[in-house]
Amino acid sequence: MKWLLPAIWILAILFIHFRGKVRLPLGRQFLDHSILLAPLNALMVLASRVPTTPYIASRSLPGLDTLDANWESIRDEALNLSRLQRIKAADKHDDIGFNSFFKYGWKRFYLKWYDVHHPSAQALCPRTVALLESIPAIKAAMFAELPPGSQLNPHRDPYAGSLRYHLGLATPNDDGCHIDVDGKRYSWRDGRSIVFDETYVHSAANETGANRIILFCDIERPLRWRWAERLNHWFGRVAMSAASSPNDGGDQTGAINRLTHWHWQLEQKRRAFKHWNRRAYKTTKYGLILAVIAGFVLL
Repeated sequence: MKWLLPAIWILAILFIHFRGKVRLPLGRQFLDHSILLAPLNALMVLASRVPTTPYIASRSLPGLDTLDANWESIRDEALNLSRLQRIKAADKHDDIGFNSFFKYGWKRFYLKWYDVHHPSAQALCPRTVALLESIPAIKAAMFAELPPGSQLNPHRDPYAGSLRYHLGLATPNDDGCHIDVDGKRYSWRDGRSIVFDETYVHSAANETGANRIILFCDIERPLRWRWAERLNHWFGRVAMSAASSPNDGGDQTGAINRLTHWHWQLEQKRRAFKHWNRRAYKTTKYGLILAVIAGFVLL
């Protein structure tokens, strides 16, 4: 019996790993943060009421046509924020979900994050916030910038209980500004939207000389069974809300992100160790992993 849960966990990791055409190296996959939620993610995919393909037709998800129809008013609020330089990286390394993105030039301004509200968004973007609140399936939303020359390296997001919606607001309207999801490329265009499954390996790049601003939303994945929907909703309310990050000092910081400054300091020490001696770093890392596995076996 003690092997049942580890076996389920490993099978879930392999299921998520092999479901796409583009994969992270297997060694990296087993060290990626997404493995923590692998069993839950496998359940979300298997219970999905919409196609589990990399890209999904937006008509499969109710309410998104409202955002599409109002893209110009949403764009105007986003451009105002950009002029004010409010779409930016986290000030205090307190955005655990996206801390690694900022070093590549990516920026954000939160409009909504699960059950946590951002007064700054309500004050600066009332029209967009009202539109988002009118669509219950939207669990998180932000304006996201990808300046010229910026990129996001291949990665998979950690939770399959949502689907990702992108609406082009002020884009280069050029194929040099694009996202690749499981090897399939999409180039943003003003007023056009796309929905994709962010647990497939994806990357993005802006190889043009113009900025890119989009509306970025997480949409709750429709599921086949009522109990699975309740589980998904509960997890979002409890775990995902704890990862909320502020736009400024007047916004709430989730419990997880209150700890991320110490995590950031630890990460700098880890990087310094790796830079000092890569062989010693790998030996230490895999030694710790084996020690944890051995400890579990001996329980």
